[in-house]
Amino acid sequence: LDGLPPRQAAQAVDRLIANYRGATPTHTPILRDRADVAAYAAYRMPATFEAVHAALEAFAAAVPEWTPTSHTDVGGGTGAATWAVTATWPGERSVTVLDWAEPALAIGREIAAANPALKDAHWQRARIGSALTLDPTDLVTVSYVLNELTAPDRTTLLDTVASAARTVVIVEPGTPDGYTRVIEARDRLITAGFHIAAPCPHSAACPIAPGTDWCHFAARVSRSSLHRQIKGGSLAYEDEKFSYVAATRLPVTPAPARVVRKPQIRKGQVLLDLCETEPSLRRTTVTKRHGDLYKAARDTDWGDAWPPESD
Repeated sequence: LDGLPPRQAAQAVDRLIANYRGATPTHTPILRDRADVAAYAAYRMPATFEAVHAALEAFAAAVPEWTPTSHTDVGGGTGAATWAVTATWPGERSVTVLDWAEPALAIGREIAAANPALKDAHWQRARIGSALTLDPTDLVTVSYVLNELTAPDRTTLLDTVASAARTVVIVEPGTPDGYTRVIEARDRLITAGFHIAAPCPHSAACPIAPGTDWCHFAARVSRSSLHRQIKGGSLAYEDEKFSYVAATRLPVTPAPARVVRKPQIRKGQVLLDLCETEPSLRRTTVTKRHGDLYKAARDTDWGDAWPPESD
């Protein structure tokens, strides 16, 4: 943000937020110039990183012996997902970031210079849609992208990704519409032969009745003083709500159950809302008489696997 007045950055953030919350045009990039991208990186990149990192960590727990040797970030913008991948699986790998906003790729490349694992990443301008082609790769991430595409382009992109990747991780906003897009992607990946690794403990149909609820999670994001300034916030943190699916052609060991709501801690008991293997949704109560399990329940977060692995 050097050289960009804080007022201009804040104005750019306001405009971008309005764009993302409204009906997003699909014929032009939202990020028009360097000022837009700098503002985007400052206010959205930390939250995108935390959401994608949480999804990747849940996936890694289901496939503990696997490390991707190549990664393609579709619609990656400034590359937050590439940072999340290196945080989950340290070390170098072949990395390609595809986006149609050249200013986003330029700043992403500059930021990535600080990460040795990304020094050889390839930043490539590409229209994300029906005409996209992908080389075979171990891992494809598609984060906060499907909401920018028309329904036909989403379908084609998912088919393209499924043909190219061994593992696909899709992250969308934690809204009812975001969840709907994730479920559509989940169904399409299962049809293509993928196994669901996270968050679901199964590859059967989602047990949530359409229109009654939506599956989403929260990632805690620390705010720097700069972050607070351009967003007009006073808290030192924010909670990023997101929906996701991680699917793979690899053998997986999903969690026995997943905590799908913030645990309710009461005197002598913890209430956990779980998505279970059957598949089903169930609330379970863990009390003091459960001993160590009760202690574990008090430390359990929204989105965690349940029960915890024994040492």
